[in-house]
Amino acid sequence: MENVNNTGKGKPAVTVLAILATFLLMAFLVGQMLEIARPASADVARAAARAKDNGDIRASGSDALKNWGYVDQPKGIVRLPIDEAMKLTIQGYQNPGAFHSNLVARVEKATALPPKPKNEFE
Repeated sequence: MENVNNTGKGKPAVTVLAILATFLLMAFLVGQMLEIARPASADVARAAARAKDNGDIRASGSDALKNWGYVDQPKGIVRLPIDEAMKLTIQGYQNPGAFHSNLVARVEKATALPPKPKNEFE
């Protein structure tokens, strides 16, 4: 019998070629995914619209901090200017116990659930 010792000495070129092809395929696929996933560039018109929206949001927030207004008129919840709210908080903490109980009562009033409608089948 012949001693058959097939260690694959003639196959390194095929292995190297397969590894190289795998790396090239992966590089191609990654390039395609980057091209597909790249967001569209923001052009000048879109940047101007974003800047305008940002300015509007900041103006409305600044308006809410500086002016009085109703948050929920039926419940009697108002929005105070921030300076006035800080003054009232400082005044309230002159008597912490009363201030805390008043604050808790106002929170309960503001977050109270409306009564359930009466079921006509009961």
